Amino acid sequence: MKVEIYSDIACPWCYIGKRRFEQALERFEGKDGVEVVFRPYQLVPDASEEPRNHREWLAERYGPQSVAMDARVAELGRAEGISYDFDAAIEVNTLLAHRLLHLAETEYGPAAQTDLKERLLKAHFSDGVNVGDRAALTAIAAAAGLDAERVAAYLAGDEGTAEVRAQLAAARDLGISAVPTFVFEGRWAVQGGQEADTFLSVLRQVAAETGAVTPAPAEGCADDACAV
Repeated sequence: MKVEIYSDIACPWCYIGKRRFEQALERFEGKDGVEVVFRPYQLVPDASEEPRNHREWLAERYGPQSVAMDARVAELGRAEGISYDFDAAIEVNTLLAHRLLHLAETEYGPAAQTDLKERLLKAHFSDGVNVGDRAALTAIAAAAGLDAERVAAYLAGDEGTAEVRAQLAAARDLGISAVPTFVFEGRWAVQGGQEADTFLSVLRQVAAETGAVTPAPAEGCADDACAV
């Protein structure tokens, strides 16, 4: 079974959804036969390459309610072992990070990509790292086992850019407008950072080819997903 997870490094619900899905996968009887691949999605595709403080950036987008939004996500994150530090978090264009994830998948495999994805999310949400900085990305990639020289050269050029942009366009063509969105076998989609039990149920349903789950619309970063 192939599961493609559309998500953004700058999406807090994508972090929670990843953790919950992994919990479900660990309990799934057929886990050894599941291939997980992360696909790119940008909540703010025109975001600046200049880093900005997360609190200021979110307040501009959502106003006073942004504080409550962060507080709710932080509380839910703690239950999944995630330590959000929104005061230190830096907002920046995530295209470079998505290119790096593409490199990890194509040259090192899905398992390496999953490890790198976890490190990028932690760097962004817990450690206050600028994930648009090439040196920082190279260090994160090297810690995940990627060759530092290869990564530095890759990020210095345009390699992988066309492929990632094509995948971003493919996500739009599929009608994906909020993340995380989990696509099972290219046929069934589940949107949002659902509870682990829900993901486990879907895994079993897809394995048995008994039905489909259709994503529901979302706005902002409320409930269990982030949307444009």
